[in-house]
Amino acid sequence: MNKIVCIAFLLVFSIGFSQTDTDTLALQKIEDTQEMFSDVDTLFFTKSDSLSLKIHKEATLIDSLWLNELINSPLYDTIQYVLKDDEILITELDELPTELLKERLKVLDSKTPFHIEYNPQLEQIIKTYLIRRKSSFSNLMEKARYYFPMFEEQLDKYDIPLEMKYLAIVESALKPRARSRVGATGLWQFMYQTGKQFDLDVSSYVDERSDPYRATEAACKYLSSLYNIFGDWDLALAAYNSGPGNVNKAIRRSGGSKNYWNIRHNLPRETAGYVPAFYATLYIFEYANEHNIKAKESSLMYFETDTVQVKRQLTFEQIYETLNVDIEVLQFLNPQYKLDIIPYIKEKNYTLALPVKDIGNFVSNEQQIYAYASAEEAKREKPLPEYIEMNNRITYKVKSGDFLGKIADKYGVSVSKIKQWNNMRSTNLRIGQRLTIYPRRLNVTTTSKQTKTTSKTAIPKGEFNTYTVKSGDSLWLIAQKYVNVSVQNIKDWNNIWSVKSLQPGIKLKIFNK
Repeated sequence: MNKIVCIAFLLVFSIGFSQTDTDTLALQKIEDTQEMFSDVDTLFFTKSDSLSLKIHKEATLIDSLWLNELINSPLYDTIQYVLKDDEILITELDELPTELLKERLKVLDSKTPFHIEYNPQLEQIIKTYLIRRKSSFSNLMEKARYYFPMFEEQLDKYDIPLEMKYLAIVESALKPRARSRVGATGLWQFMYQTGKQFDLDVSSYVDERSDPYRATEAACKYLSSLYNIFGDWDLALAAYNSGPGNVNKAIRRSGGSKNYWNIRHNLPRETAGYVPAFYATLYIFEYANEHNIKAKESSLMYFETDTVQVKRQLTFEQIYETLNVDIEVLQFLNPQYKLDIIPYIKEKNYTLALPVKDIGNFVSNEQQIYAYASAEEAKREKPLPEYIEMNNRITYKVKSGDFLGKIADKYGVSVSKIKQWNNMRSTNLRIGQRLTIYPRRLNVTTTSKQTKTTSKTAIPKGEFNTYTVKSGDSLWLIAQKYVNVSVQNIKDWNNIWSVKSLQPGIKLKIFNK
């Protein structure tokens, strides 16, 4: 942990959720648990030590010294998902005999506010994870090295047990852009209306449910309110999944008992397996060393990043071109920006998260970066999509070719909801008819990447220089070496349509203008 480099942060786990179609936080039912543990979602952090930007050496030294202090402190030494019935193995495990598991569960029960009782089903869930998913936990723990310090900061602020950080693993496998079939989104899987209740806005550009920091604070507020209702963290967990109403029904059907294990048989089926999945995850993380599960050391740590408030609209591609920060890194650190564009809206104060070393370069060259972005946008043939807030209600005018399914898909709602909102008995529509809709998304398909147009730009004739691309180069850095040459010029002259096609050793034609 002594080297401050941003390398190989492996994002694994395709997501499944057990969720009821309610307006509360909940999980979608897992169709294929194996998808959660695939290793195809990988992110690599690359170094960019050859940036030709202004560097403030003293400020950089201060950053380095402070990071070294944090790395050498114990503060950041932090080292899915509901199984279906037919996935649970009924087996013994030599490394975890039943009596040893009982002892460890008693220890966890004694030092947490949860009622962690031994029962055969919990034992089999834990052993199933250890047998079938053990190799995947090191990847999950690697992501936790980034997210858990952020979670713990907010959990402590709201006086919530720090063990509640494991809930985000059960919810989303720590994938900030995770989205369930019914629309729950982000690390903490907020439905649209619940997100609005806790001030998580959704627009055509930004989904704050995918903002790790803001969504974590919202989840803490929601968990606090659930605990104030039930006075019990186990019941708060159950209510987080299925809603307070379902938990209250289970309490009534169980004769007024408020012990989770006593009411469990009266809870929705997915909720009955949800809390044990949380306990199993807690156990494996707390006893990871005993089971020889280690987090990889190469992940980006939370304290190795910082944020800066942008003063104009920027695309991830423009940031890549100027700072040479991989777009995959930008997407990982800024998952709330749906189109890979950071909009500039008055009073919104949108921020850009970057590795610390790149924050310094951004601040030192901010005006130059904004000037580059302005110049690039002036050349854009197709304007960027309009910024639209997701308000509580919109009015949609039916056009020729429309049908309810098409409209429902556009706004992320169900046909039955549209019929309910408009008192419709059938699915028949007429042109010009106005529908009231409470959208969960806008169907925006435009991306920040400039698409290849059918018309070709004429390549100039005459003398040109040949430039050989070096490691660490970007189109913007190369353009700075020549007078009156823009990034778009280099793209047009060399048939380059993606920044990813710029590889060391490629020879570029630079025409004299």
